Amino acid sequence: MPSPTYPRRRFMSWMLSAPLLVSAWKSNAASTRKSSITDHGALADGSTVNTRAIQAAIDDLAAHGGGTVIVPSGTFVTGAIFFKPGVNLHLEAGAVLQCSTDVAANFPDQRTRIEGHFEEKFTPALINAKNCDGFQLTGEGTLDGAGRPIWDFFWKLRKASPQGGNFPNIGIPRARLALIENSHGVKIEGVTFKDSQFWNLHIYHCDGVLVHNVRFQVPDDYPQAPSTDGIDLDSSRNVTIDGCYFSVTDDCIACKGSRGPHALEDLTSPPVEHIRVRNCTYKRGGGVLTLGSEATIVRDVLVEDCKITGRVRIATLKLRPDTPQHYEDIHFRNITSEADAPQILTIQPWSQYFDLKGAAPPHSVVRNISLTGVKGHFAAFGVIRPNPGQTEISNILLKDFDVTCDKDQLAASGVTDLKFENVIVNGKPQTGPAA
Repeated sequence: MPSPTYPRRRFMSWMLSAPLLVSAWKSNAASTRKSSITDHGALADGSTVNTRAIQAAIDDLAAHGGGTVIVPSGTFVTGAIFFKPGVNLHLEAGAVLQCSTDVAANFPDQRTRIEGHFEEKFTPALINAKNCDGFQLTGEGTLDGAGRPIWDFFWKLRKASPQGGNFPNIGIPRARLALIENSHGVKIEGVTFKDSQFWNLHIYHCDGVLVHNVRFQVPDDYPQAPSTDGIDLDSSRNVTIDGCYFSVTDDCIACKGSRGPHALEDLTSPPVEHIRVRNCTYKRGGGVLTLGSEATIVRDVLVEDCKITGRVRIATLKLRPDTPQHYEDIHFRNITSEADAPQILTIQPWSQYFDLKGAAPPHSVVRNISLTGVKGHFAAFGVIRPNPGQTEISNILLKDFDVTCDKDQLAASGVTDLKFENVIVNGKPQTGPAA
């Protein structure tokens, strides 16, 4: 079985792309011009909608060769704002950019990427940066989605809906906090993403992204803030997520792409590949790393040196029965649960939403998956099972475990070359799954 260490050819691929990443950052940093949003009339009174003032600061810098928009201390309410090449955003300590909760008025529908395809009319994000190579979102301030009234309304509508569901069944506009797309050399550092109405950070079709020391959180007292994914890596490559904190009520980090029986023909959804996650802390959320709900090719992913401090499972690989999926070279290393985590891993069918569109069930492959150096307490070991007749699962390595589990047996079926090496559960060695 191949080693879970970084393969040389992929390391070389990253090294070849790194100069492009550095070049993009240097190019964008070349302009030292700064412009405070208050110089364009923005008011930090927590009620005035400052969209025009903030957009004016962006447009003025873009017209003069670029620079950095500064948000000073205070709470500035705004609608959707759109960045241009060469313009960055810096949130000073105490600065809050807060979403207007009048979403229909301040986040006008546009064509946007969402859930594996493009919608012609859908709510934009608070921060939108398209074709912005070298874009930087930095500082000690906060992006605040003001999500609680939106979440409350969502659940009210969902309870009244005969279909239930999420999108598009519940047609309530909800804004993401940031959508970065078609950009190289992106850096997001230091900022807090708070109470997002929908996904927090959506990275689509980007190459070379660093997310460093960023917090993603919803209130501890809100039981289920809907769809508050921390980071959605959509059709992107060469992404590093380092030193981040997650306390959300959906996937902490999700690898996404396209969906449906013809997903592999979708040229707008290249593979998610060369992903590194390290030194992160997980308090709440669906999983340390999730593949799906909509995903096609995900490969060369390493998650290492992370800790779980609440109810978060480690690995979640969702197998859609309507989508040809290829999950390969996915590795978890040195993951410790310091609390009562729910599960170590789950690789199994996911059919909350699916539509074969009259096509035959597609074939999927899951191979070369490893978890090494897992410690702590979990409610259950987990489950591995395929979509019957559709999914080929092979080369799964579980190594160097020292865990306690309430349900101490892995439930596994339909998998070949499943290996246990030095797996200690509840003080006893395990050599394989439940019989």
